[in-house]
Amino acid sequence: MITVRFFAAAREAVGVEPESMAFAGTVAELRKALADRWPSLSGLLPRCAMAVNRTYASDDSSIATGDEVALLPPVSGG
Repeated sequence: MITVRFFAAAREAVGVEPESMAFAGTVAELRKALADRWPSLSGLLPRCAMAVNRTYASDDSSIATGDEVALLPPVSGG
């Protein structure tokens, strides 16, 4: 199991925080799994940064059982 934490618009799109799910693979594979599970995220996911265990991760970064993943949508403001 991994824990996925959603922030800002991502949290609004899925309506849960946090979510535990069975997963092992890469960040790119998790993006697809999240889009399949919550179609409302599909348009937002390509623009989101992902952090694995509080460290920004690229799409080829690995995710293992017990990891915490944060889905961080872009923000604006000043």
